[in-house]
Amino acid sequence: MTTVEDPLTDELAGAFLRQHRRYTSHQVAAMAGVPMYRARRFWRAFGFANVPDDAVEFTDSDVEALRTLVGLVRDGTYDEEHALLVTRSLGRATARLAESQAVLGAEVLDQAGVPLGKRASAWRTRADRVVPDLEQLLVYAWRRQLAAAAGRVVDQETSTVRLAVGFADLVGFTRLSRQITETELARLVERFESRSADVVASSEGRVVKTLGDSVLFVADTSAAAAEIALRLVEVHARTRGMPALRVGLAVGQVIGRMGDVFGTTVNLASRLTALAPADAVLAGPAVAEELEGDASFELRPVSPLTVRGMGELVPYIVARGRSASRTPAG
Repeated sequence: MTTVEDPLTDELAGAFLRQHRRYTSHQVAAMAGVPMYRARRFWRAFGFANVPDDAVEFTDSDVEALRTLVGLVRDGTYDEEHALLVTRSLGRATARLAESQAVLGAEVLDQAGVPLGKRASAWRTRADRVVPDLEQLLVYAWRRQLAAAAGRVVDQETSTVRLAVGFADLVGFTRLSRQITETELARLVERFESRSADVVASSEGRVVKTLGDSVLFVADTSAAAAEIALRLVEVHARTRGMPALRVGLAVGQVIGRMGDVFGTTVNLASRLTALAPADAVLAGPAVAEELEGDASFELRPVSPLTVRGMGELVPYIVARGRSASRTPAG
């Protein structure tokens, strides 16, 4: 939340909030029945910046949201710390979503030739059209994703689970980014992220996160992860202007937290990626062991490598087996 002084910007914010701002932070905290320090903890977890005490920045929705969070703690659904974790995960996910949608909206206005002086008015008109539909789609997608995620973790006894982890990285991306325009760079990243997401989702995997020139994904088995890795290399190799891709694979226990994954297995996948040749998949010994005997894949050991923090190990280049019948995705 930011203090808004420009009347046009203020009106624009109202168009997206769909409510008039009428309360200060202290009024919202009092109406929700919580001390100010506690209200600020939740707002910071959402990712909202502090505002001056006398700034009229809050709406009825802010009051209702704070009451809802407090109610989840009061009735024992969550303790305070878990409620903050839930809030933080919502804040992170929606901040990225909102930023991407705002950029896309600006691109639409650019393509339509709307001059800067008329942007605020055009944004208000656009908000009236898209906000209700995007809100409905957001809830739909969240429910679907929550159902799938709950199904994956419902029978886990601990916070760790055995997964195959893949880390794919564009080779020479930093150098390339200095040689092309910002617009070209943005389009390249968008193509990389969208096509990577398509490959992972269609091959029984899950994208954990993308970082512009890299993607972290997980799969339930080494075979599924290897198939994803090979398809990623194949698909991006056919994309004009796309740098070469290298992928590292590891399998083992991982810790899932806030939609991310952590642990030695993730670290190994990342470090193998840095050691992998261009347009190749480099897997750890445990992945190779699980792929042994699968005719869909060919394994080729490489010279022992010393991996920082993990000692010496023998990784394997993973390629398609001669009898593989799968058709790479386009």
